[in-house]
Amino acid sequence: MNTAQLNRMHSGKGFIAALDQSGGSTPKALSQYDVEESSYTNDEEMYTLVHEMRTRIIKSSAFDNEYILGAILFENTMDRKIDGDWTADYLWEKKNIVPFLKVDKGLADLANGVQLMKPISNLDELLTRAVERNVFGTKMRSVIKEANAEGIRQVVEQQFEVGLQIFAKGLVPIIEPEVDIYSTDKEKSEEILKEEIKKQLSLLGKDVKVMLKLSIPTVNDFYTDLISDPHVVRVVALSGGYAQQEANDKLAQNHGLIASFSRALSEGLFANQSDDEFNTKLGKTIKEIYQASIT
Repeated sequence: MNTAQLNRMHSGKGFIAALDQSGGSTPKALSQYDVEESSYTNDEEMYTLVHEMRTRIIKSSAFDNEYILGAILFENTMDRKIDGDWTADYLWEKKNIVPFLKVDKGLADLANGVQLMKPISNLDELLTRAVERNVFGTKMRSVIKEANAEGIRQVVEQQFEVGLQIFAKGLVPIIEPEVDIYSTDKEKSEEILKEEIKKQLSLLGKDVKVMLKLSIPTVNDFYTDLISDPHVVRVVALSGGYAQQEANDKLAQNHGLIASFSRALSEGLFANQSDDEFNTKLGKTIKEIYQASIT
């Protein structure tokens, strides 16, 4: 584990940029960037186009470590290069931004009010490659749709079980049990979720470190005790479908919680923008997310 990266993630000011759309979410990400499906004919062409989009974001002068602590990558992005460097190396060596990798393979079908992660069949090989590529940590997502105590317990147990495998490889796992922002019992789900997370944290060895990526809570500052837990490097928030301004407004009401936004980060960025237009829009967005993250 890179100590300089660990210290930056634990105490640095800023937020995490989520650049990890994969598989089925990539066409939507490209469409929002004004690159339609007619622009590519197969997955390789699609991933090349999305890498060009991510490269444009990462190389932008607005994508600055004064505001951004880390960036989450998709496997395909990790295995590509920017200006001759592996993407993770470019982020850290050229930008001083900590690289993470999305490792989950998507969601299982809904059961007990939740969607667990699908099995990650190649996890050990993927983690070995991530270590070779100088990645610091990983991210994996589950979704909670209902305040079902059994389902939420299963989500958290699965997340921590896989998280311990990841930590054993020398990487810091981001545990991400997302609560659907449109859930009719979101607040109750969050109450159950926090208790299950605290239970799992209490079982960890004293040297084990994790991060948490959670939906912005219904009750402000609800996750303060998780933020202060000695096992937790950082608690970050996903935008979860909120528009950029609403996500920022809600985040700013939660002290110590920082952003890890995806859609809210890339909102308003388009392929046909000039570099000046692109950088100006991205810079404005980054500064607004940063301000919401340093409350």
